[in-house]
Amino acid sequence: MPVIVVANPKGGVGKSTLSSNIAGHLAQQGHSVMLGDIDRQQSSRLWLQLRPASLPAIQPWEVDEQFVAKPPKGVTHVVLDTPAGMHGKQLDAVMKIADKVIIPLQASVFDIYPTREFIAKLHKGRRSEKVQLAVVGNRIKEHTKATEHLQEFLATLDVPVLTLLRDTQNYAHLAAHGLTLFDVAPTKVEKDLEQWAPLTAWLKG
Repeated sequence: MPVIVVANPKGGVGKSTLSSNIAGHLAQQGHSVMLGDIDRQQSSRLWLQLRPASLPAIQPWEVDEQFVAKPPKGVTHVVLDTPAGMHGKQLDAVMKIADKVIIPLQASVFDIYPTREFIAKLHKGRRSEKVQLAVVGNRIKEHTKATEHLQEFLATLDVPVLTLLRDTQNYAHLAAHGLTLFDVAPTKVEKDLEQWAPLTAWLKG
């Protein structure tokens, strides 16, 4: 089963939002999904408690101190939300179980430069070349100098940049009800689903 890790050393870049929407997408595809959270804030776990029972189920993923997954039989996909500042032994432990790592990044100079160092650590820490790394621009405001600077930075990276997700209240409104983009009528979030298309395609690979 693939283990999909959402990670960035910076806080506030939207890791929990990205993790929950990835889990929601996979669940809507008919997969048996578990969502884990090793962030002290436990945002993903709170979101799971808000999720309506009528929607495709997403199970909580109990992760022990060594971050070893113990999913029950029948689970096909696992998503792991991680804390800010993850490094050292904690980062090494996560990379031992990761199959795909998604790095959300905002258009801020305070986020951009630490991310380059973090990607270098991920390259060094992954157990094999089969572990896939990718970047997603998150909370992007179009036609701004910050976004222009971000795009220049992304062009220098040695990992694929899957997509840029816009800054919209859709995510906050949906999260407040335990929902994702994939749980509502597509016409309500059409632009956002278009931006997600490269990411969902990558998840299948």
